[in-house]
Amino acid sequence: MGGAGGRPGFYVGLGLALASSAFIGGSFILKKKGLLRLGRRGRARAGQGGHAYLQEWLWWAGLLCMGIGEAANFAAYAFAPATLVTPLGALSVLVSAVLSSTFLNEQLNVHGKIGCILSILGSTVMVIHAPQEEEVCSLESMAEKLKDPGFIVFAVCVLVSSLLLVFVAGPRYGQSNVLVYVLVCSAIGSLSVSCVKGLGIALKELFSGKPVLKEPLGWVLLVCLVICITVQINYLNKALDIFNTSVVTPVYYVLFTTAVMMCSAILFKEWQHMVLDNIIGTISGFLTIVSGIFLLHAFRDIPFNPDLLPLFLQQGRADLHASWRSADRHQSCQHQPLLPSEDKGSHSAEEEEEGESV
Repeated sequence: MGGAGGRPGFYVGLGLALASSAFIGGSFILKKKGLLRLGRRGRARAGQGGHAYLQEWLWWAGLLCMGIGEAANFAAYAFAPATLVTPLGALSVLVSAVLSSTFLNEQLNVHGKIGCILSILGSTVMVIHAPQEEEVCSLESMAEKLKDPGFIVFAVCVLVSSLLLVFVAGPRYGQSNVLVYVLVCSAIGSLSVSCVKGLGIALKELFSGKPVLKEPLGWVLLVCLVICITVQINYLNKALDIFNTSVVTPVYYVLFTTAVMMCSAILFKEWQHMVLDNIIGTISGFLTIVSGIFLLHAFRDIPFNPDLLPLFLQQGRADLHASWRSADRHQSCQHQPLLPSEDKGSHSAEEEEEGESV
């Protein structure tokens, strides 16, 4: 993190990324609360084709939070490297899980709590070791980066592989393999993040008074972003319609973030000035977040009970309970002589009194 103190833009982007995760995670809770209120009133639910949620202020509050979160995430790419901003999006899942257990009475099991802790630790490690040198500060430098042969090869590979997945692998394996459609979303998503970063830089220049609207690159990036987002939404909905959400979400996060980090490394050269320990720290933080998200989603509906423990832990637990029971019995045996002696003495006194009366 050398030179971090002279990079206020980095901390602005970091703050925007964290705020984005908080708003997006909270938006799901507000929307869910609004839908639950409608269900208690007997109104037609959204899953049944009803649109009564449009009259619920909580739902609109959730939608507003979602919009603020997405705007903050959009702005974060203009200040901080994509290698940092994209992985921090996992915190929205963490915020949603914690708030749902608090306000929606949804159970957060042991696996989920461990996953939340791992996500926080991984995010902290990534913030400490993430690249902080901004390589693109204007549309002119963005145009130069887009002409780089390495990025052109990467973009061609992404487009060709996506077409093969859609038209060749999709009809054969799309209904049975979750990777097919999720890979399409992730690969195209890496290009959309690059477009978002370019548009964020264009907005910064626009607010500073530069004639950005006359630059064709900004409009080209906007059109490419709309196309990429449309493709992402289409194939992500296909994956969610076929497979369980608890499977799609962690797989999509891992593949999407990996693709974005690869694209950023090739296009923006964000890793070029990083030392080895920061590279290892960034990768380690990312893998820690991946582990946390996997635990949070994959075992969300599995209750934790002692039978899930390994056999040696179950044996140790049984031995511990046995020792506790033996200790309890030992303590009760120590007290046993006192009680019978008192009972025995009282019985003998009563017998003597009966004998004297006779």
